[in-house]
Amino acid sequence: MKIGIIGGTRGLGKTVAWYLKDFDYDVTITGRDAIIGKQVSEELGIKYSDNNKKIVQESDIVIISVPISSTESVIEELGPFMKEGSLMLDVTSVKEGPSNKMKECLSEGVEFIPTHPVFGPRTTDLKGQIIVLTPLEKGKWYPRIYKFLEDKGMRIIETTPEHHDDMMGVVQVLTHFSYISTASAIEKLQVNIKDTQDYESPIYNLMIDTIARIVSQNPYLTYSIQHENKRGEKIRQALFDSMTELKDALTKEDENQFVEIALRATKHMGDIQGALGRSDKAINALTQEYNILMQSIGCEVGLKHIYSDTIHVGTIKKIDLDFLHLEDENGKVKKLKISNVEILSEEELHQWKVNNQKIYKRDISAVFNRKSNPHVIKDTLKRVEDIIGVEIIDIYKGEPIKENQISYTFKILSLSEDSIEECIKVLKGFGGITR
Repeated sequence: MKIGIIGGTRGLGKTVAWYLKDFDYDVTITGRDAIIGKQVSEELGIKYSDNNKKIVQESDIVIISVPISSTESVIEELGPFMKEGSLMLDVTSVKEGPSNKMKECLSEGVEFIPTHPVFGPRTTDLKGQIIVLTPLEKGKWYPRIYKFLEDKGMRIIETTPEHHDDMMGVVQVLTHFSYISTASAIEKLQVNIKDTQDYESPIYNLMIDTIARIVSQNPYLTYSIQHENKRGEKIRQALFDSMTELKDALTKEDENQFVEIALRATKHMGDIQGALGRSDKAINALTQEYNILMQSIGCEVGLKHIYSDTIHVGTIKKIDLDFLHLEDENGKVKKLKISNVEILSEEELHQWKVNNQKIYKRDISAVFNRKSNPHVIKDTLKRVEDIIGVEIIDIYKGEPIKENQISYTFKILSLSEDSIEECIKVLKGFGGITR
């Protein structure tokens, strides 16, 4: 199957290409900048082209991933070149305009599914992520696409383009506008965010991180989200009116009015207990991992970078406010940002060592009382730290072994020589005499 991603060299288009590269698809990305396009092509191991029309003519599936403001014009330009039986998707966060444009410009026999992946380019796992489908009609492609997304563990929402844009007016337009306004107010107040860290509560910390995540996005994209949604002006006006009403209550020192506004808003928020539970989980996750790291100073840990998937293994030497210092087996110290790493479990760290470190092998023979159970001994050896495999490879009863004795030979695989020495101690603990 040939898949063409129009605008696949940056942002969400590049992320989609990254996901698809591991499947048996012939993926080609396009983009205006040939240098960046070739770099991404080499990075992902997929094809690059600067000829949109040619790719559209050859592809079974075409994914439009260009700026929101250009989406409809690109659909109009490339739609007539779609081959019969093919499928067009778009991944913009506004659905009404692109849906109508696809219906208008695509020939009979060409299907289209307007889609909105409700996650950003930094997302590294599709499982649990939301994707919205707004089909005007469901053809032969629809169940195939639905099953593909379902098999990836995604949360699929089906709705109309109009209802999608109504909901995204709150989810994106309102929240982005309020977050950017808050960041702008902090800037106007000339407050240094770092100076607030000594006073921050977990909720404030979460809020600042969320605001920073939004304002760090491409400002041209956030402008398009605001501008292209037809409900935008009404929504922004509602926010402005609410802020003015609340400000007036405080200016007039009208406590009753302020409380009334706050209570009305609270009642309209729905499941408050659920919100408290979810935010408690987020707060606990932040503090719990930091506490584990603090308790692990001087100990060996495995840390996975959440964006590159790189594994760092070593001993934590010290922890600053935002960074930890990790010393590897060669004595080299790395400075890692705490927010960018997650702690590997004992099992994950063990498996990483098995896959990446030197394996030591030793065959050890020992003489035991003939009533001893070799399988109990083997299971005990396997519990020694850094032992990754134990096998009984020989049982011997002949000369010069005494009549009431028996010799067992164990093949031991270990991540360290010290662990093999510990195994010898275990054998002696069972009454064994090494040969």
